[in-house]
Amino acid sequence: MTLAPLPASSRHPSAAERAVTPESDMSEIPAAFCGRRYHAYNDWAKTHHGGRLQKISVDAGFTCPNRDGALGRGGCSFCNNAGFTPSYLREQRDIRRQIDTGIAFMRRRYPETAGFLAYFQSYSNTYGDLEQLRRMYGKALAHPDIRGLVIGTRPDCLPNATLDYLADLARERPVELEIGIESCDDAVLAACRRGHDFAASADAIQRAAQRGLFVTGHLLLGLPLETPAGLIQGAQALSRLPIDALKFHQLQIVRGTRLAVQYRRAPDSIALLSPPAYLDAVIDMLEYLPPSVKIQRLGSEVPPRLRLSPDWGLRLSRFPALLEARLRERDTWQSRRFRRAPEEGANGEGAAGMKKTP
Repeated sequence: MTLAPLPASSRHPSAAERAVTPESDMSEIPAAFCGRRYHAYNDWAKTHHGGRLQKISVDAGFTCPNRDGALGRGGCSFCNNAGFTPSYLREQRDIRRQIDTGIAFMRRRYPETAGFLAYFQSYSNTYGDLEQLRRMYGKALAHPDIRGLVIGTRPDCLPNATLDYLADLARERPVELEIGIESCDDAVLAACRRGHDFAASADAIQRAAQRGLFVTGHLLLGLPLETPAGLIQGAQALSRLPIDALKFHQLQIVRGTRLAVQYRRAPDSIALLSPPAYLDAVIDMLEYLPPSVKIQRLGSEVPPRLRLSPDWGLRLSRFPALLEARLRERDTWQSRRFRRAPEEGANGEGAAGMKKTP
């Protein structure tokens, strides 16, 4: 799916438009934002689940069609799964023991946690036959401290039978589906050897939402060929989809990837974002997103031993405050430029009758 040119009214904000402006009336900002200028997932979760649910990473031994030869070999140009896999997952393969270790750590770090979700995070966690999925998810759900599942995967690894099964689970337990969109621009997706286009992501999101599943999309900002106008187009495209939440990540050059090889050969060939540029890129997208979309993550951290560049010297925990400060400086907020599509009614139903998730 190739993005159409932006209309003049939706162009990338100029430097003047990004400058500090007189603060607007806070009453314009949705009450659901709980005093912030964006809709934080944690605020929503505390209300929806009665407290914070902490995700416990699980590695069930899945792989990816972009690694095993079904689509390609070596994975996406930016991907080295070790960059975001907790060390305890490499030390033990038993799912029950992984969960026990993860919960013990999280209870020490977040004693106020209300409960735990098993987070199938590594690679594509719906890339397998249905019986394999039932077996792996069942092991996690059998743990007495696990209330539900979070399942990370690719949009092209979600056949209807798998979505039907997840929808059945979601009738009794919390189930969140995380889909790696990465970019809404087909040229960017092709350049990073993703193996699917944006239409595949849109289709997967729609089919999951039709079954009532909570859907989170992952976006990776700063990929080669990305443009500021393309990010805004992407936000507008996402605003027309029944997506519940988003996770933002900044591009990092991780050892063992194709981008790492390119970076070593020609560092200037990859224009890495600085923290201020990244925050502005996130805000440029937030402005066009509907207020219903929850923001789950604002960045990511790769272990220093695996990260070639950039070294921002920032902990992930600082991102919310930095984003809030920059939103205030720009006197803007999530959904400020969002406009409901003409074919949508006040209840969020589009021409196809698909209801947007709350």
